[in-house]
Amino acid sequence: MNGPIRRMALGLFVAMTLLVGMVSWVQVIDSARYRDDPRNARVVAARIGRERGTIITADGVVVAQSLPNPADRTVFRRSYPQGDLYAHVVGYSTVLFGNTGLEASRSSDLVSDRDSTISGVLNAMLGGDLRPRGLRLTIDNDLQTIAAEALGSQRGAVAAVDPRTGGILAMVSFPSFDPNRLIGSDAAAAGEALEGNPAQPLLNRAAQTTYNPGSTFKTVITAAALETGHANAATTFPDPDEVDLPGSSATISNFSGGSCNNGIEVTLATGFTLSCNTTFAQLGMQLGVETVVEQAEAFGFNAELEADIPSIGSVIPSVADFDGDLAALAQSSIGERDVRATPLQMALVAGAVANGGLVMAPYVVGEVFNADGEVVDVTEPRILHTAMSPATATALAELMEQVVTGGTGTRAGVPGVRIGGKTGTAEVPGRPPHSWFIGFGAVDAEPDQPQIAIAVVVESSDSTGNDATGGTVAAPIAQQVLAEFFSG
Repeated sequence: MNGPIRRMALGLFVAMTLLVGMVSWVQVIDSARYRDDPRNARVVAARIGRERGTIITADGVVVAQSLPNPADRTVFRRSYPQGDLYAHVVGYSTVLFGNTGLEASRSSDLVSDRDSTISGVLNAMLGGDLRPRGLRLTIDNDLQTIAAEALGSQRGAVAAVDPRTGGILAMVSFPSFDPNRLIGSDAAAAGEALEGNPAQPLLNRAAQTTYNPGSTFKTVITAAALETGHANAATTFPDPDEVDLPGSSATISNFSGGSCNNGIEVTLATGFTLSCNTTFAQLGMQLGVETVVEQAEAFGFNAELEADIPSIGSVIPSVADFDGDLAALAQSSIGERDVRATPLQMALVAGAVANGGLVMAPYVVGEVFNADGEVVDVTEPRILHTAMSPATATALAELMEQVVTGGTGTRAGVPGVRIGGKTGTAEVPGRPPHSWFIGFGAVDAEPDQPQIAIAVVVESSDSTGNDATGGTVAAPIAQQVLAEFFSG
């Protein structure tokens, strides 16, 4: 065989190999993406005739189900009995708009194999159960309801977790939406209205939006000081009315505009309890960029948040980004400037204090069960990060308890329960501040006692006013959720 023929044969062989490989990739490896694309006309027919599994809460309340058509028992319609209460967690499964939330991330569990796909045929040949499986959430319906009622019509979010496992106990975001409207006859108009709404009701503010955490970030700075031995509760700092920022004409002052204590000196305990900006601006600069960034990253900042629901990471500038800018470090140390966090991340920060320094991976699906109600899979708790030592967590928990018993967070207190917390008021240029509260209870709980960690954020609005703080706006919301949790 001469050279040109050999080269042509080799070219044809390579081309055929690439063609077979691409076809195999599309039909086998990447088939789900093309099959589930809502632009695929065949999806419409498949979804209409396909049953999906039931989703229930930890206490057995149905939040998603497939209802058969009385006229044709093979045709199903997806229904969300709780309306907007679980919209951001459960999501929706629709013909026009595809799948979101758990309906998307756990679709392989929820769909029926009663179809003509390769996996369905193989499952049938092997004698597998073709019926869809269901999901049991870690969310408690009563707690979810109270969280939504407490937040009310204020734009923001509530996220509560079990600090020992990472199981999400409640997650609400407002404004919300009713996924049932995306399924009915006016689905197209409803979807267009939701997507065009400037309030972004489709956005899960608990896990997919970051905010300046304000003074709740002082929990991270205090952990760094305690963990490194730089300071303890009794360590004193100068108590000026304001702190001059190096290399800048800017200053940092306290919310009150005056000194934090007596104008002479203030302890770390008092500075934390009263949320003194001047104390933490000084402390952050003393700790240095490397220590502050390392501690924040130990809690999970600057990393993808590993959760079973769509989530985004929380961030703090890297050491290189700070570039020795002490003014930026001081502002970051009070949770301002370029530090941004989701409510879910800040709930995990509070949870780490409750859990001896361990940050657990958050999850919302506790169990998967088959059509007969038998549990076939259980989510095992998993450690994400070790944020601090148990000794540091204990010392920090004591400081957080003082915030609730006699500091800025008294409105989060629950009679008969030791609650730890930290308020935050994050400045927003030209608008009222965001109001924050993070906390947990019970402080120093026994292993067999229930525990909860929570984060609440209320976005700035004319209704909260410029005098709104985490203690006056967010803490009372957290209190209602905490009280409901411990009432059971």
